[in-house]
Amino acid sequence: MNQNEPLAFRMRPKTLEEYVGQEHVIGKDKILYRTIKADRLSSIILFGPPGCGKTSLARVISETTKYKFYKINAVTSGVADIKKVVEETKNFMLNPIGKSILFIDEIHRFNKLQQDALLPFVENGTVILIGATTENPYFEVNKALISRSMVVKLNPLTEKDIYHVLKNALERKDGLGEYNIKIEDETLQKIAAISNGDVRTALNGLEVATLTTPIEEDGYIHLTDEVIKNSIQNRKAIFDKNGEEHYDNISAFIKSMRGSDPDATIFYLARALNGGEDPLFLARRIVICASEDVGMANPNALVVANSAMQAIHMIGMPEARILLSEAAIYVATSEKSNATYLGINQALEDVQTKDTGEIPMHIRNAPIEKMKELGYSKGYLYPHDFPGHHVEQQYLPDKMLGTKYYNPD
Repeated sequence: MNQNEPLAFRMRPKTLEEYVGQEHVIGKDKILYRTIKADRLSSIILFGPPGCGKTSLARVISETTKYKFYKINAVTSGVADIKKVVEETKNFMLNPIGKSILFIDEIHRFNKLQQDALLPFVENGTVILIGATTENPYFEVNKALISRSMVVKLNPLTEKDIYHVLKNALERKDGLGEYNIKIEDETLQKIAAISNGDVRTALNGLEVATLTTPIEEDGYIHLTDEVIKNSIQNRKAIFDKNGEEHYDNISAFIKSMRGSDPDATIFYLARALNGGEDPLFLARRIVICASEDVGMANPNALVVANSAMQAIHMIGMPEARILLSEAAIYVATSEKSNATYLGINQALEDVQTKDTGEIPMHIRNAPIEKMKELGYSKGYLYPHDFPGHHVEQQYLPDKMLGTKYYNPD
């Protein structure tokens, strides 16, 4: 085997039968499996987290298709590379079929101009596009390309899938089969758990452990829990504070507070902090939730949330995590009412779309005495002059009488 190639590269599948995981799209009764097997593939965009098998699936396609297969990386390639592929595809001497498959890794890194340059050749069928991205293509890829492609979401691999790949790596000669390795199944399962769905992380950790552990007197490399702990990354968080995961995580954080689940709230807060979110961004979300979702059911929630946000300005991390936790839990465990949120939304809609009439004369401002002669402020009843500091009088315009905006619940 070529020792210069990483284990993760050597273990990539060459056939659909070797491909592990993603049964929801690549199972034998699924359309993607059938189209690859029949070599009737149309353009597809694969998206999912790192290490879930996007590039491996493209490699399987390259091994099974009759079409000429090209691979470029969006980070290092541009319009000239696309044109070169198209020219070779159209050259009958180089490609008698007149059609090719173009795999573009990290396709979300192509700018609009580069994506537009690709579009006409995808549209007329000269190029079958396979795009791979860790970002949500609906946000990052040209809508015209999306409409002409099958979008396939790949999930993080399960611990069972990763354990299976690790076992294969230990047995195969092009893996680590040439080494005398002793490792417990429980240790392999821990590697699978630590990798958090990323098979590349798992294989890299196993390879580092193997290559850096000396052979003992019995002729074996003993890979213990301690060896693995020192050879593999800490549990990898699938989180990108600038990508889709940022929006998904903050959505889950807010909805957990709104849904009064303090444990889920703290979980997503920890996930955000571990992923590098700005503590002030998180604090602002708590303030908004305190007003929008707790509201008049517990007005003190807004005071607590705002105090936490101000304190974070002065304190910063790592202590800010404690303030965020306190405020988030307070909001999550408070009773909820969105009556003020609904009320202001309805009132804004009315003033923007209706003839709401004029402000009653008796509650208008009259800073000049002569204005009172015109009726401004005339007849106004000062509530504090009455028992209970309340008196019945009209406040809404005539056209809005009877309208209810605040409905306490």
